[in-house]
Amino acid sequence: MLVALFASQTVGMCISWDQFISDLRAAARTELSSRAAAVARLVETLPPALQSDIARVNSTDYTRFWISEDPAPHPGPWVGEAFERFQVPLRTLLNGSSQTNTLGGPATRTPLPEDATTAHLLKGATWTAPPADRADLPARALYLDYAERNGAGVIVPLNDGRVLNVAFYKHFMPSIWDTHLPLSLALTAVFVSLVGVLTVRRIVRPLRQLTRAAEMLGRGEAVTPLRECGPDDIRRTAEGFNRMQERLHRFVEDRTRMLAAIGHDLRTPLTTLRLRAELVEDPDLQERMLDTIDEMQAMTEATLSLARQETNAEPTRTIDLSALVESVCDDLAEIGQSVVFIGGERVNYRCRPDGLRRTIRNLIENAVRYAGRAEVRLITTRSTVEIVVEDEGPGIPLDSIEEVFAPFFRLEASRSRETGGIGLGLSIARAIARQHGGDVVLSPRHPGLKAAVVLPA
Repeated sequence: MLVALFASQTVGMCISWDQFISDLRAAARTELSSRAAAVARLVETLPPALQSDIARVNSTDYTRFWISEDPAPHPGPWVGEAFERFQVPLRTLLNGSSQTNTLGGPATRTPLPEDATTAHLLKGATWTAPPADRADLPARALYLDYAERNGAGVIVPLNDGRVLNVAFYKHFMPSIWDTHLPLSLALTAVFVSLVGVLTVRRIVRPLRQLTRAAEMLGRGEAVTPLRECGPDDIRRTAEGFNRMQERLHRFVEDRTRMLAAIGHDLRTPLTTLRLRAELVEDPDLQERMLDTIDEMQAMTEATLSLARQETNAEPTRTIDLSALVESVCDDLAEIGQSVVFIGGERVNYRCRPDGLRRTIRNLIENAVRYAGRAEVRLITTRSTVEIVVEDEGPGIPLDSIEEVFAPFFRLEASRSRETGGIGLGLSIARAIARQHGGDVVLSPRHPGLKAAVVLPA
């Protein structure tokens, strides 16, 4: 906003500056003509002996009056005469002296620059036509511009054949710092900044709340409905976020209730099938039927467990993530599994510890099951926190890296049900990681597999 303000003020000043200077010059020349006419009328009413003195005492800081005999002077000598009179300070001139300025100081100040010369005043010296509205001056009056239009002169003929000379000089190109523009621009900038700060704060506060709520929702945390305030667009965005959050919760709750109902309803026919299988006399057929029923029941329970995990209402809190990972490794090592934790720096992290513990445990158990040993480490970067589980087992083919996350997907060659369960471990692990705003990423090693829980920092 301030850049736009300064740019607009600069453009406006460039456009109006020439006109501003022209208006100043025109006003000065109009005033000069009026005073010349008034002094000429006054002088003509006085005795000749007093006329020169009266003309001289009408001089001001920027004008000089004198009477001469030449009715049509040349510009060069006339400007030279004006230069000599401007060199005499006004106080000295009014006291009746014609000595030039040699002392300096306020009492002896003149309108001429310190390094001014006659040649300086002669720049652009030309006779000019009188203004059209100056009917109070005689028709034979002469006008002169000099010093690149910073100076002007009027020559008024008197009744006795002499002329009244009026010279004006003022530098019309003041520095911008000598004008009102810097103060005006500074005050405008202050007021614009205040308005800008208030406006931005009014917009940023609800946006910051929306960002924080979206981050919490993405991590699966409970988010209270946003306060619907601020400008219209921000308020409508907050309203949309609240509606979206309500629909998401309703969708998940409806799906969970549906899955729970399906799982509950499946228990009855499975129990009936088990009872009927007990009555089968053929032992081989009975064993196959019971294995199929057990598999169906295990899949049903795992599906319900996955649904419950995705809607888990575990509170979020800050923990020492390094200590959590180390405790999981220690628990598995105590039951005889070959797990090594490579310690690192302490990392405080806000998460749902029980869910994250289950994810880490699933990945470590998979590594131990297929490779016999797992190596676990914690890696922190500027934007992520990674829990890395590495093994030296058979690994997973590249074309199946993403497929193994699908529920009930199994690699028959190396991860069949006899060795790898029903195929929901990785699905549950990824679901928990994504509830935290992260993901589970698998990548091949040589040999083995690298599984990483990537969480946002």
